[in-house]
Amino acid sequence: MRMNEPALQAGRASTGPVVNAMTCDVEDYFQVSAFAPFISRDSWPARECRVEANMERILALFADNGVKATFFTLGWIAERYPNVVRAIVAQGHELASHGYSHLRASDQGRAEFARDIRRSKALLEDIAGAAVVGYRAPSFSIGADNLWALDELLDAGYRYSSSIYPIRHDHYGMPHAPRFAFHPTGPDGLLEVPITTVRLMQRNLPAGGGGYFRLLPYTLSRWMMERVNRIDGQAAIFYFHPWEIDPGQPRPQGLSPKARFRHYINIDRMEQRIRQLTRDFAWDRMDRIFLDKQ
Repeated sequence: MRMNEPALQAGRASTGPVVNAMTCDVEDYFQVSAFAPFISRDSWPARECRVEANMERILALFADNGVKATFFTLGWIAERYPNVVRAIVAQGHELASHGYSHLRASDQGRAEFARDIRRSKALLEDIAGAAVVGYRAPSFSIGADNLWALDELLDAGYRYSSSIYPIRHDHYGMPHAPRFAFHPTGPDGLLEVPITTVRLMQRNLPAGGGGYFRLLPYTLSRWMMERVNRIDGQAAIFYFHPWEIDPGQPRPQGLSPKARFRHYINIDRMEQRIRQLTRDFAWDRMDRIFLDKQ
């Protein structure tokens, strides 16, 4: 699969500041990939699920600050909490797919992946009564070894993906991928919108949220996104999870020190940082930023 040139100036309004994409991966604390070796999938239904209350807080925060966002939602969550899905759409946000049960795309064969993305899309659309055109792979698990997944997404009716993170990481990453929105197979194919990075010292540095946003000083994260807007003239893609604003969540036993550090670092500061972020930048949904300009 050939990587074509990035789309130019994606996310820039005709006048005024660059509009950035606010995104949320709707999953619960026990579903994160880093916990997979320690928490069995069979135990999920019996665990305390906190996503509903956390989503209420997130939707209220966005309403308070006039932010519209894209919510990449697990089918597993949507089945159990359909009112969360309906609230996303009712409040003017974009509903998108995060797969059904948070299986990494890189851990699935092609046929299994195709079934998963179709199942989640149909489920979300049935609950919401709205089209689902966007997808994000769990743990950014589309990379050089499974680019066929992008063809499957197009065949399933998706128009864009945000599944490639052009960094080096022990769990994911495709560091040589384009940094900004691009069509991997040509202008009529699926649009891939990578998570934001800053190019410094001949290396892509993560600048799009998640654990890095909790770990780094807020001023540094803001500087990196401002640089992408000002120097690159591109929209920043920011992401986070509902469990990241929930310092009171259960703390499973038996986690490795690395998994525990990554998951809980500065979790008590996250909600206030997101609130500040909504005030410091202009935000909108993925589909309106990238698809409406094509």
